[in-house]
Amino acid sequence: MSLKTKIAYIISLLFLIGLSAKSYAINPEKYVVNESSKENFPLVSKGKTTSILVSDKDYAGVLKVVGHLENDIFKVSNLHPKRIKKISEAEDFVVIIGTLGKSEIIDQLVKKGKIDRNELQGKWEKFTTQIVENPFKGIKKALVIAGSDKRGTIYGIYDLSSQIGISPWYFWADVPVKKQSELHVLPGVYSQGEPKVKYRGIFINDEAPALSGWAFEKYGGFNSKFYDTVFELILRMKGNYLWPAMWGRMFYVEDPQNAVLADEYGIVMGTSHHEPLTRAHAEWGKANGKWDFSTNSEALINFWKDGIKRMGNKETLVTIGMRGDGDEPMTEGTAIDLLENIVKTQRNIIQEVTKKPIEETPQMWALYKEVQDYYDKGMRVPDDVTLLLCDDNWGNIRKLPELNAKPRKGGYGIYYHYDYVGGPRNYKWINTNQIERTWEQMDLAYQYGVDKIWIVNVGDIKPMEFPIEFFLDMAWNPEKFNAGNLQEYYTNWSKENFGNQFSEEIAEILKLYTKYNARRKPELLDAKTYSITNYNEADRVVADYQKLVEKANAINEKLQPEYKDAFYQLVLFPVLASSNLNELYVATAKNNLYAEQGNVIANTYAEKVKELFEKDSQLTSYYHTKLANGKWNHMMSQTHIGYDNWQQPDKNVIPKTRKIAPEVQAIKVISAEEMAKKETSIIKNQDFAQVHDFIENDGYISIESKNYSKAINSDLVKWTVIPNLGKTDSGITIKPSNIQPIEISEQSPRLEYDVHFFSKGKVKVRAYFSPTINFKIGNGLKYGIAFDLEKPQIMNLNVDSSEKNWAESVSNNIKIITSTHQIENPGNHVLKIYAIDSALVLQKIVIETEEGKVLESYLGPPESFRKE
Repeated sequence: MSLKTKIAYIISLLFLIGLSAKSYAINPEKYVVNESSKENFPLVSKGKTTSILVSDKDYAGVLKVVGHLENDIFKVSNLHPKRIKKISEAEDFVVIIGTLGKSEIIDQLVKKGKIDRNELQGKWEKFTTQIVENPFKGIKKALVIAGSDKRGTIYGIYDLSSQIGISPWYFWADVPVKKQSELHVLPGVYSQGEPKVKYRGIFINDEAPALSGWAFEKYGGFNSKFYDTVFELILRMKGNYLWPAMWGRMFYVEDPQNAVLADEYGIVMGTSHHEPLTRAHAEWGKANGKWDFSTNSEALINFWKDGIKRMGNKETLVTIGMRGDGDEPMTEGTAIDLLENIVKTQRNIIQEVTKKPIEETPQMWALYKEVQDYYDKGMRVPDDVTLLLCDDNWGNIRKLPELNAKPRKGGYGIYYHYDYVGGPRNYKWINTNQIERTWEQMDLAYQYGVDKIWIVNVGDIKPMEFPIEFFLDMAWNPEKFNAGNLQEYYTNWSKENFGNQFSEEIAEILKLYTKYNARRKPELLDAKTYSITNYNEADRVVADYQKLVEKANAINEKLQPEYKDAFYQLVLFPVLASSNLNELYVATAKNNLYAEQGNVIANTYAEKVKELFEKDSQLTSYYHTKLANGKWNHMMSQTHIGYDNWQQPDKNVIPKTRKIAPEVQAIKVISAEEMAKKETSIIKNQDFAQVHDFIENDGYISIESKNYSKAINSDLVKWTVIPNLGKTDSGITIKPSNIQPIEISEQSPRLEYDVHFFSKGKVKVRAYFSPTINFKIGNGLKYGIAFDLEKPQIMNLNVDSSEKNWAESVSNNIKIITSTHQIENPGNHVLKIYAIDSALVLQKIVIETEEGKVLESYLGPPESFRKE
């Protein structure tokens, strides 16, 4: 080509690559365009699509997924590619797909030097996609997708599907396919490299009544027809690992084809943390006797042997260890000798049945709940076993390897939660997960060397679509994610799933509804959560949700009709339902207040509660019966109103309200709105000339953590704002996380907040932190705090590690640590927060200058006035 053409081509390519990071959630660069050129490869052009050449000797799973690509091209172009098996059948242009060492076609290209063997040989799950000129006689150009192994090839195929506009959620969230008549591949070698985390997966759990009701109605149960859709979904998001549904379910028994299909696709199967040696808990019948190794070891050994025999050569990550019957603790205390003997026995079974060295069968031991106590008290497993560390079921990691720990061959994993059944409360109904917190905790884990397994409990899959894809995207390469580009992820995902319509607006809704829902799980909400009298809190919460409702409804009106089902599932329903629920409880609170005063306005709110309760069921009914022509019946049937303990009620229960007879109307009452207004006094009669920054008013100063006056970094660490992480604004922490504690000095990394007091004397500083758990050996995560030149006080985030304190912290999704200080003179002062340990995420600071002036509220006082 001419120099001028070359320059124009390079500029356009750079422009496309520059846009790419802002266009696709999964693909780092866009290599399929709609314009033809001599250099590009014509996948679909002028009413024709190129044939696909694939060896019938390749993996069955590869051949199956090639079929998916053919269907995907048809969905986009209305043209169905022809599949060919011989090079001699190819025309001028052809797509070649295959696995190194399995496809003789790919191997020939390697021999001819058309593909670089070193890019693929010995790699884990890697693919390359490239245009090859004159690959074989009679062929001008080939688009070659080559994989280092079965999954590598499959990921390459699905990567092309993603590039032409097929969302992983085309089935599971009805994301439509945009029609395109021209599809051309740009020159270059495209690859996602090898994944940074080896096993990346999901756990279908707590799946009744929603997913189970849907699966039985649609497929007759959790059979291979159901799992076909799950396996495909996982692979399209570049995951590779699954713990199957387990509430009374038996993956291997209910449909023997389940395991066969998983193996065909290349899905690595596991079982949950309490189901050893591939046996579902539901397979253990009463006839087997007690689930107790000390009294019934023979039955258990036989049971486990049968599991490993059934596994055969299918790729499996075998769970070892043991918990008590029904996912309960095994014994009263920690019986280390017993559990060590169990693990030894299980490994003998694996080696004996597989007839392979034990380290050739991947195994993991989950340190879940009380099992971590065994580890903490010194129990160890052989080096080839992966230690699956866990969160606290609420998204806060409990344990990480010590920074100076000796490397383990089996490495470490994390079991994380987006859904949970247990104390202090089930949360199963709707997405309450902020990707910012997921990023912060999983980035922490990755920096501590946890890179063998990442698995997340996703409940019913729906409605966790957005955070699931984030988790698996991040697992592929955690190094591509940082606090500064999470906003881009929201936008990219919106573009990918809504055809580039209203992407920024949809991103903002996703960001805010998950933020608001994360403040308190819906199942924990009640009439007392938000204050209706202090800081106008309850009304502000309702107003914030209603703004989202207005925005979401406005977008829904303008969206192209084919996107409306997807929009309802992924955006509109969670916004409408969450807003409605919050308004329901605020209306209940107002009814209670006015009824207490004898005000007949209570009756209006009693009616409002009825309307809102009914609206909740109407939203659910629409989801089940009208959405996508009733495709998703049962999927939102999880009860969520009327909890009075950790376990769910059998059905939604309307909150109690009271009616007032008109004749008992009190003479003078103060409305909730008036009570709220009384507190918003304005600073008057003060001289502001010498005032800096945040100003005392009404007996307190409230500051959002990101609004520091100065951030002092060090050579080792930098203060990092995590936008949107927090109940009211953002969080701030130090990064990187894999550092030893910092000793406080004059050069210490710290945050400084300039404040102005009109009073003097004793003040209390309440520091609001994300509820991070002490994941290290030692007595807690610490920070320093001081005013001006006073000696810093060392504060411990985890000073109270009681079950009660933990339950309160996760319920409130905040941990508040209080320190007391003496202010000698009114005027300008500097509050200093010193970094000691990593992983503390500060959200907000409230300084109380007069006892009792900080009023009771869930979110704390709004931010104080700041003089710039």
